[in-house]
Amino acid sequence: MITKGVIPAAGFGTRFLPVTKSQPKEMLPIVDTPTIQYVVEEAVLSGITDILMIIGRGKRAIEEHFDRSFELEQQLQDQQKFEELEKIQSITKLANIHFVWQKELNGLGDAIRYAAHHVNKEPFAVLLGDTLIEGTEQPVTRQLMEVFDTYHSSVVALEKVDPDAVSRYGIIGGEMIGERIYRINRLIEKPDRDEAPSDLAIASRYIFTPEIFDCLDQIKPGKNNEVQLTDAMQLMLRNRLIYGLQFEGRRHDIGNKLDFLKTNVLYGLKREDLAEDFKEWLVKLVKTFDR
Repeated sequence: MITKGVIPAAGFGTRFLPVTKSQPKEMLPIVDTPTIQYVVEEAVLSGITDILMIIGRGKRAIEEHFDRSFELEQQLQDQQKFEELEKIQSITKLANIHFVWQKELNGLGDAIRYAAHHVNKEPFAVLLGDTLIEGTEQPVTRQLMEVFDTYHSSVVALEKVDPDAVSRYGIIGGEMIGERIYRINRLIEKPDRDEAPSDLAIASRYIFTPEIFDCLDQIKPGKNNEVQLTDAMQLMLRNRLIYGLQFEGRRHDIGNKLDFLKTNVLYGLKREDLAEDFKEWLVKLVKTFDR
């Protein structure tokens, strides 16, 4: 049973400047909830009880969000705002959450190396802190765990992308061996369209066996002079099998401005307290643009 998760959340978020100059991109709200809280909730719903977040300079707000605020709790108590009080107290009880600081931003692979001591030679999940994935029937991380339980090897989430967009992702090559399951034989980080082995992109969720740390220690900096997780996975393929699952669900890349706006609309329309008025306003707004 996989109970440990790692959430890298140290990047600058330059695509969202100027707001990310002082605000972590992972704390950007989807309606009224920070993106990273949804990621933590996915981990918890998948059975993870112990989470390590890798953060960097300017990310203190993430720590504070998952810590208690006694002054705010007392104020809500005094004002008899018990629903709000229960909501903020529940955040601090989601899981055992720990933090470690990435001293230098050297890529995703370098960030994950900081988790070696925490996972203690156990298989573990990795969930990127700026991406939401809604599972159709169960969380995507849970879907990956079920594949791991069958094959006992590392597993990554896969999503078909537009061939013109492959240069934005880690892309896999491999053969389908079951329903939506692939045995991976090749990985390339952000390839040009002509060199991409497929249109299947790694989609921000992973299950790793601890051998990934040895591979991360062996590789040299790759694309953008960073320690690339994809390069370590390619090295891992020499001795270990890696599988991919084309997950059932929908991914929202919060690091992308257009997707961020779309996600807020979609999540707003799901809210019982907002949906009716919000939908009515959206319909009227669209009609004004159609004139």
